[in-house]
Amino acid sequence: MLIREAAADDWPRIWPFWHRIVAAGDTYTWARDTSEEAARALWTNPPKRVYVAEDETGTVVGSAFVTPNYGGPADRIANAGFMVDPDHGGRGIGRALAEHILTTAREQGFRGMVFNAVVETNPAVKLWLSLGFTILGTVPDAFDHPRDGLVGLHVMHRAL
Repeated sequence: MLIREAAADDWPRIWPFWHRIVAAGDTYTWARDTSEEAARALWTNPPKRVYVAEDETGTVVGSAFVTPNYGGPADRIANAGFMVDPDHGGRGIGRALAEHILTTAREQGFRGMVFNAVVETNPAVKLWLSLGFTILGTVPDAFDHPRDGLVGLHVMHRAL
């Protein structure tokens, strides 16, 4: 698998799984009917640095971004987003992207990373915990999950 910085022409290869994941409504807090134009802005607008994971055939199978979570004197705390094409899940792509982003964020001078709203039923919580993130707190009943009803949103942190 190759993980590289995304190019402008990668968006059409990210959008199909981005749309599928957000439309499912079970892991991201974005509107399920987010338009492609709005999605592209959410995922790629500066100051975000976007990366893609390609499999051995050159197919984009995942994407991630890193960006400052705050501004001003707190701009050394990063935020990130991750998506793996559901058709390619279970192959370690999410872990590889996460490790790449953590390394990249550290190299860019970030001191820590915060996830502001991780759906507590998201299977990725286990991955984040295994990578050293801690749950700082949970906003109860903050997310209307399509199958599980109201569930919490975790705020997670890891020092870099």
